[in-house]
Amino acid sequence: MKMTSSKIPISSLLVLLALLSITEGKSLRGLGMELRCRCIETESQIQIRPHIRKVEIIPANSHCEESEIIATLRGTGLEVCLDPEAQWVKKVIERMMSSRRS
Repeated sequence: MKMTSSKIPISSLLVLLALLSITEGKSLRGLGMELRCRCIETESQIQIRPHIRKVEIIPANSHCEESEIIATLRGTGLEVCLDPEAQWVKKVIERMMSSRRS
């Protein structure tokens, strides 16, 4: 009988820990914190450049070791991940940085 009663609290503790870990992950996502990279594929074609409304730069962090550049397109609001190695993307970022300094 002692064995059964000691297993119940351990299993309850394991369930509680599992629920806490799920809740913690959801609460971080609710705060706008992604737990993985947002960009799976990147776009390097310059044709989308005139359609860009805003650009967001997300620095490398503990959940994604690469910096991510996400452009929001005019009209549709679609978010597109840009290739940070593309020359035109580098120029867009350079202009953004210089306009913030001014």
